[in-house]
Amino acid sequence: MNALDSGVLLCYFLVLIVRDFDFGAKRAKTAEDFALAGRNLGLFVYLGCLSAVILGGASTIGTAKLGYQFGISGMWFVFMIGLGIAVLGLFFTNQIYGAHVTTISELLGRRYNQETRLISALVAAIYTLMVSVTQVIGMGTIIHAVLGWSMTVSMLVGGGIVLFYTILGGMWSVTMTDIIQFIVMTVGIFFVMLPMSLSHVGGWTSLLERLPASHFDLTSMGWANIFQYFLLYTLGMVVSQDIWQRVFTARTPNIARGGAIYAGLYSVAYAVALSVIGMCGVIVFPNMNDPQNVFANMSLEILPHGLLGLILASVCSALMSTASGTLLASSTLLSHDILKQYWLKNMSDRQFVLLSRMMTLAVGIVAIVFAIWIQDVLVALDVAYAILSGAIFVPVVLGFFWKRATAKAGFYSIVISSLVVLIGLVVEGLSSTNPIMYGIGVSIVSIVVFSYLFPSSNLKEGNKMIEEQQHVL
Repeated sequence: MNALDSGVLLCYFLVLIVRDFDFGAKRAKTAEDFALAGRNLGLFVYLGCLSAVILGGASTIGTAKLGYQFGISGMWFVFMIGLGIAVLGLFFTNQIYGAHVTTISELLGRRYNQETRLISALVAAIYTLMVSVTQVIGMGTIIHAVLGWSMTVSMLVGGGIVLFYTILGGMWSVTMTDIIQFIVMTVGIFFVMLPMSLSHVGGWTSLLERLPASHFDLTSMGWANIFQYFLLYTLGMVVSQDIWQRVFTARTPNIARGGAIYAGLYSVAYAVALSVIGMCGVIVFPNMNDPQNVFANMSLEILPHGLLGLILASVCSALMSTASGTLLASSTLLSHDILKQYWLKNMSDRQFVLLSRMMTLAVGIVAIVFAIWIQDVLVALDVAYAILSGAIFVPVVLGFFWKRATAKAGFYSIVISSLVVLIGLVVEGLSSTNPIMYGIGVSIVSIVVFSYLFPSSNLKEGNKMIEEQQHVL
C-alpha cells in the first residue's frame, strides 16, 4: 500500500478521533448518554447505526470467504442476520422499546427475578465479548494482508483504535462514528468494490461461463449449513444485547421498528454483494490457501491507489462499528446488571459513567487477548451465537408471550441450557449445530416443567409487565 492509500486511512481515523473529541466525549455526561445516546436518535441516524453494528468483520470477510467457497449460496450467512433484525423490528420492538430498560438482562430480571437477571447478564456478556473478538480478528486480517504485520500486532493495533474511541464517548461516540462508517462502507462495497470486481473478471456473463454451476445454486452450501445460520443468527438477532441497545437509542417506537426492518433489507443486499465479490475472487485467485483473505487480496489486486485506501477504510468501518457496539454492550451488561446491581448500588451517575469506561477498557483488553488466541472469525462468531440462541432465546420469547412462565423457570432454563450448549460444543465441536438445538429443546422443556412445578408468587407482576408492553402503542 503506497503513501496515498496510507493517507486516506490516516485521514479517516483522524476524522473519527477528532469527531469523538468534539462531539461524543462532550455529550456522554450521564449514564443514559453513555449507554443509549440519550434515547434520541432519528430514523436515518438510527438506521445507519443499526446497519453498521450488525454488518461487521464476520459479515464482510466471512461472506466473501463463503462466496469464494460456495458461490451465491454464501449469502445465507448475512441473509439470516438480516432476517433476524427484520423479525425483531416486526414482532418485538413494541415489547422491548416499551419496557424502557437499558439491557436485555434488566428486562428478564423484571419479568422473572434478579437471579435470572444475573445469569442472563453473564451469558449475554460472553456473547457480546465473542462478537467483539470476531471484529478484532477481522481487523487483524485486513492489516496483516495489507501491511504484512504479524496477526498479533495487527489485532493489537486495530482493537486498540476501537477501544480508544469507545471509551471516549460511549454510545454517542459509537453513534457518530457509525454514521460515518455506514456511509463509507456503503460507498466502498456497493459503488466501488462490487462493480470493479465484476469489471475485472469480465462481468456477470464471464462469471456464468467460468465458474461451476454449483456457484449459482442458492443451496450449494447445504441445507444443514443454512439451517445452522438460521439457528445462530436469526434467533440470535432477536435476543442480542448489542442490537437491543441500539433499539433503545431510537426516539420513538415507530423509528425503532422501521429502522430495524430497513436494516434487515440492507443486510440482504450486503450479503449478495459480498458473495459476488467472493465469486470474482475464484477467478482472480483460483488456488487460495486461506479464503478468509479473499476480500483483502481482491482489494490489493484490482483497485488503483487511493481507491484501495477507501475500500480498506470501508472494511475497517464495518469492523469497527460492530466491535465498538459489542464492546459497549458487554461492558454495559457487566456494569449495569452486575456491579451496580449487587456491589455498587449507591454510586452517583458520574461515578457510573467512570465505571462504564473502566469496564469497557477491561472487556476490550480481554477481547483482544481472545482474538489473538482464536484467530478464526467464523469459529468465534459461531461460539457467540450458539450460546445466545441456545440459552437466551426461549426465556425471552416465552417471557413476552407466555404468561405462565415463572421466575424459577426462567432462571433454571438459562442455567441448564447454557450448560447443555457449552458441553455440546466441547463434545461435538465448535461449529456443530446440534448443541444449539439441544439447548433450545432443553430450554423449552425446563421453562415449561418448572413453571408448572413451581408456580411463582410474582406471576401477576410479570403478566402485568407483558400487558403494559403490549399496549405501549
